[in-house]
Amino acid sequence: MSASDQLRGVVLAGGTGSRLFPLTKVTNKHLLPVGREPMIFHPVKKLVEAGVREILIVTGTEHMGAVVGLLGSGKDFGCELTYRVQDEAGGIAQALGLARGFGRGGGLVVVLGDNVFEASLAPFADSFRKQGRGAKILVKEVPDPGRYGVAVTDGDRVVRIIEKPKDPPSSLAVTGIYFYDQEVFEVIAGLRPSARGELEITDVNNAYIKRGDLTFDALPGWWTDAGTFESLKHANDLISKNS
Repeated sequence: MSASDQLRGVVLAGGTGSRLFPLTKVTNKHLLPVGREPMIFHPVKKLVEAGVREILIVTGTEHMGAVVGLLGSGKDFGCELTYRVQDEAGGIAQALGLARGFGRGGGLVVVLGDNVFEASLAPFADSFRKQGRGAKILVKEVPDPGRYGVAVTDGDRVVRIIEKPKDPPSSLAVTGIYFYDQEVFEVIAGLRPSARGELEITDVNNAYIKRGDLTFDALPGWWTDAGTFESLKHANDLISKNS
């Protein structure tokens, strides 16, 4: 990837949404409302705001029709949308692997579809373009880091990421916002499933750490996921308070 390469976006909106059952019995969790819009509008708009014009939406088989019916071609957002189906719940990294052809050798900015946040992605996208290779993650200091992947840092480096630790070694949660070069697909191809039978995005990031190719930035402003009843309410409160 060079500084002149176009950065393409990926929104990962699959999964069963089991923590939001029974709301997700009849719909994809990313179609649930946050404020006055469906949740998935948020990452799409953030990518477009950062200058990303080609975006891939990855979702599951059950509600793909509803997702496509809602988002359409992307013209209402000022972008071009492409869709891929994740046939089974194989993990975030497995879902990202479906973007191999879409990336066309350039850089990717990946956003989990249940992330709701204040800051613009534009400065981080610019920073990654200048970085030119490797990966970048965005972290956020949170009061409950054990819910997330937790970043352990040494100065300006991340030395390891621990997935949902019972005794978190830091308060830095890895947000669901990632930047990768084209090598990410080779990294994913070399992964082994975790104990829960999925390909983990934490393993992808730790592989880049071992290569010495991962940087990080702190995400300013407010941020939350919206994958539980508590965090979905929190996301709605944040949007309401700041709109």
